[in-house]
Amino acid sequence: MMRGGNRQMRRMMDKMGLDMEEIPNVQEVIIKTDKKEIIISKPQVTEMKAKDNSIFTVTSDGYEEKELDVPIFSDEDIQLICQQAGVDEEKAKNALAEVKGDLARAILLLTSD
Repeated sequence: MMRGGNRQMRRMMDKMGLDMEEIPNVQEVIIKTDKKEIIISKPQVTEMKAKDNSIFTVTSDGYEEKELDVPIFSDEDIQLICQQAGVDEEKAKNALAEVKGDLARAILLLTSD
């Protein structure tokens, strides 16, 4: 831990061109992946700004993970299935869900009728 606490830390960050600010009144933060959501309730969120970037720090006592019922597939994957199998997006999404995202199996499923 640095002696001098926050004051010395702020001086050091100013010298590096970083600006740090706490974002007030954040209710929740949701992180979404293709298979699950991580929900962080009542977090403390700090934004550290550099020249062209921002870094967000999220701190909380706990969080909840939820598996998604229907996985999220990328647009590129869906378009590939549509092109290779000659089907519309809805059929491509259903096939991907049925084979749990395996592109090759989805194409085979749709073309082996």
